[in-house]
Amino acid sequence: MFDELSEKLSAVLGQLRGRGVLTEEAVRDGLEAVRRTLLEADVGFDAAQQFTERVAGQAVGLPALKGIAPGQQLVRMVHAELVRLLGEQAAAIRFASVPPTVVFLVGLQGSGKTTTAAKLARRLVAEQKAPFLVAADVYRPAAIDQLVELAGRVKVGVHAEPGSADVVALVRRGVEAARHARARTVLVDTAGRLAIDEEMMAELRRLKEAVPPHEVLLVADGMTGQDAVRIARGFHEAVGLTGVVLTKMDGDARGGAALSIYAATGGGAPIKYIGTGEGLDAIEPFRPERIAGRMLAMGDVLTLVEKAEAALDKDKAERLARKATTKKGMDLGDFLEALREMQKLGPLESLVSMLPGMNRKALQAVKAADPKRLKHVEAIVLAMTPEERQHPELLNGSRRARIARGSGTSAQEVNRLLEQFRQMGRFMKGTKGLRGGAAGLPQLGRGAN
Repeated sequence: MFDELSEKLSAVLGQLRGRGVLTEEAVRDGLEAVRRTLLEADVGFDAAQQFTERVAGQAVGLPALKGIAPGQQLVRMVHAELVRLLGEQAAAIRFASVPPTVVFLVGLQGSGKTTTAAKLARRLVAEQKAPFLVAADVYRPAAIDQLVELAGRVKVGVHAEPGSADVVALVRRGVEAARHARARTVLVDTAGRLAIDEEMMAELRRLKEAVPPHEVLLVADGMTGQDAVRIARGFHEAVGLTGVVLTKMDGDARGGAALSIYAATGGGAPIKYIGTGEGLDAIEPFRPERIAGRMLAMGDVLTLVEKAEAALDKDKAERLARKATTKKGMDLGDFLEALREMQKLGPLESLVSMLPGMNRKALQAVKAADPKRLKHVEAIVLAMTPEERQHPELLNGSRRARIARGSGTSAQEVNRLLEQFRQMGRFMKGTKGLRGGAAGLPQLGRGAN
């Protein structure tokens, strides 16, 4: 996420970090490079210009504070302005005091609206907000079938009326069905079209008047840059958005949509969630301060820890973490258990991108790794006897050859795994501060790939 933008901003700011005094010329040249970087990331011209002007006004002639160089203070200012550009504070769904809370999901076809409805439902289940889905896209039968199938996967109720043409009546009945099901949140998957048109907006206005929603969330493709901003502005002016969900942010999104939407809607439609992958768990709240940290390669350890706490078995993680830091350390059986736990956290590149200081080259190396390697690791460990897993020092040449044959791999792969296992053990013994074994996640990931 934001890999290219992060690398370029880090390179520009790196040239200014160590300066003892920031001259007007140095600030001007540095911020002009920042402005060009933002424009290349598809940030709107006005937003990029205002951003650099605000930072310049604060930075020129900045004296050194004790222990903090002016260049480092400049990085802090850039971070603060990025947070401001992104919306300043996290914006959550506003739940009604008397349920159910009705949420309309609107947007164009192909933005991932139906899948986002299911992702949000899954997240709301975890938050004990009792979601219920309403299939209101009556023009695309596949959308109805898809939502019903996804509702089954996330185990939530769904109201669908295949063949119905009266959207307003359908949604009214859907909200009533949700009320009878004691749902606390109703997610309405409205119809999309290939482009913004008056017919679609008129239908949304009628629907909004007949069934007043508490939230109207635009689902927009984050990879489309300024097109997403234009779409957000159009929907906001026509029906009044309360927030935005940016999808496909795990792809080649350059950051322009995320950095422009808040200002483009006058602050009325902050980004509330971002989609970070194809899985139904690949959605996370949009927190401006943390996203700004990712853009400046500062990492986002808090989100990483939260993902770990939500996905991992706490007792199992703590037991593995305690064992990892003992003199004996983890054995290969524990290693396999830890690997299976880590796979619950999602794609490895998504996790690595949250670590401070990760550059584009390192991220590309992770992305280039063969995902089948995880299965190879599992096969190798399972081909060992229980005694060999507990005592890896027993694995001489003949045993390694037998394990390679039994796992369908090569002796080189077995040797590589054992070396990575030893490296991980040394790494985890040296990181006892982070709870739940989170400190071991990066090295474990490299060992698995």
